[in-house]
Amino acid sequence: MTPRVLFLGDSLAMEAQKVLGQELRRDLKARYTGAPYSGTTLCDYLEGTAERSLVPASDKAAALVRRLRPDFVVLQFWGNSWGYTPCMDGITYDKSPARYFRRYDADARRLTEQITAAGGGSRPRIVWVSQGPDPITPDRVRRVNALYEKRAAASGDLVADAGKAVSPAADRYTWTQYLPCTAHERARPGLCTQPGRDRTALHRDDDYLHFCLAPTTTRPKPCPVRSPGILRIAREVTKTIRQAAR
Repeated sequence: MTPRVLFLGDSLAMEAQKVLGQELRRDLKARYTGAPYSGTTLCDYLEGTAERSLVPASDKAAALVRRLRPDFVVLQFWGNSWGYTPCMDGITYDKSPARYFRRYDADARRLTEQITAAGGGSRPRIVWVSQGPDPITPDRVRRVNALYEKRAAASGDLVADAGKAVSPAADRYTWTQYLPCTAHERARPGLCTQPGRDRTALHRDDDYLHFCLAPTTTRPKPCPVRSPGILRIAREVTKTIRQAAR
């Protein structure tokens, strides 16, 4: 099977889209399309939100599923919780965690339903990408990931536990800037960023959220430098699709 893969998401997806495409093409010969938009969350990809959304109507999840007929739709969302996108109607985690999670859960369900309807008789499988630790609100990410697990279980979809690949082995939800190098990283120049200490950088000193080791730019774009965190996440997503595509 040569899987067709559609990748949607926020700024974490934006920075990773090129690397994920490379991994999927090399490992699975996949036909890959990425359509991430920085600053977005689930509601941005819902049809019916074009006036209050950072995603144009042509790139809504359902519109892309109808057009591209993917086998897998990968959803990479940090769960933007600070009210950046207008489709959240001002609901933020800080102001009301309960409202934030109710809305996020409802949007995850609606997005699943729209993707299902758009797929018709050949519904794509959704791959929810679990998130790495959040140093500011660690419990928020724990609950976001639990929501992804629940949604995947309810609809027969998948979770790629990519967040685990960028977390300490002993503590899944403790944020860290560095992790021990993997064998894969040691064997490839530039991926074990501090070989003398056998550790690699996941984040820049000035950015706890993104995994790109180049400075962020005003105009979002794929990460231009080798970044171990991005590759770890991409490899985990690729592994999940490989196992499901057998």
